[in-house]
Amino acid sequence: MNKKLQEKISDIQNKVNFSGSVFVEENDKVIVEKSFGYANRSDQLENNLGTRFGIASGCKLFTAIAVCQLVEKGKISFDSKLADCLDIEFKHFDDKVTVHHLLAHTAGIPDYFDEDVMDDFEELWVANPMYHIRKLEDFLPLFQNEPMKNQVGETFHYNNAGYILLGLIVEQTSGLEFSDYVQAHIFNKANMTDSGYFSFDMLPPNTASGYIDNPDGTWKTNIYSLPVKGGSDGGAFVTAYDMAKLWRALMNYQLLNETYTNKLLSIHSQVSESSFYGYGVWIKKNTENNILKYHVMGYDPGVSFHSAHYPDLSINVVVCSNKSDGAFDIMSAIEEEVTKIQAL
Repeated sequence: MNKKLQEKISDIQNKVNFSGSVFVEENDKVIVEKSFGYANRSDQLENNLGTRFGIASGCKLFTAIAVCQLVEKGKISFDSKLADCLDIEFKHFDDKVTVHHLLAHTAGIPDYFDEDVMDDFEELWVANPMYHIRKLEDFLPLFQNEPMKNQVGETFHYNNAGYILLGLIVEQTSGLEFSDYVQAHIFNKANMTDSGYFSFDMLPPNTASGYIDNPDGTWKTNIYSLPVKGGSDGGAFVTAYDMAKLWRALMNYQLLNETYTNKLLSIHSQVSESSFYGYGVWIKKNTENNILKYHVMGYDPGVSFHSAHYPDLSINVVVCSNKSDGAFDIMSAIEEEVTKIQAL
């Protein structure tokens, strides 16, 4: 697998000009660790295996783990109503919305970025300057007084606002700022020493800038295209190796006990014939109706990210990119090889 996979990744990289890091391990043995492109194009500083990358919605998994930890401790339950968890008024929200509905994207609440209405995430910040968005509560005016989109529990509809609310529940329940909770109870426990929620105006060393390429060959960074600091719906920075540590810690019950790990990884929503959603994690089945992988992904202007755990083979894959696309192409090439192994 090693040599053929390395060649395939290099071929894809040449075709799509991939910029980022790729990490593949099987039973904790490194199969691939490669970096391409520049973390800083202006100074031509190359990406390396220690480079931190934004992962957009890839960190909804962190939010789900945080909520499940609080449920495990008896602080809240999956059946807890939104109104019982937050001292915030929502003008039109159905009082049946629960923590479970928010985790599974079935709450039916309005979203602050609704892909049915707008195509480009950057459009949000024309009327709502991104430099005002530093805390979770700063997102509330974007959706809290809007009408319900669907009936509660009616259908899966991917929803960023729901995960903002989950982050606020973590804050109110734990007494900690969301990013501080994740740092203490997830990153530190998983030994993710180089990961965090960093502000764009206070980035630590070896953090990749996100790049948006224009058709005419020019480019710009994404500093004016995203909130100043990420939160519970997305925007953490990780290294590829740290993300592999997260999968190991989760699957070894270091973050949640076995019961709640299984709850997080259970199917709670069906998205398509072979695609499902747990709590903060996508689940894909193979043609035999067995679980092929648990995976997370994230896309923002200047960010593309895919990561997966293949349970039958104990393979972890992480693909981080500081461009708006490219991660999917690399991930697809890796999965072709993984699928061949599973078929043996």
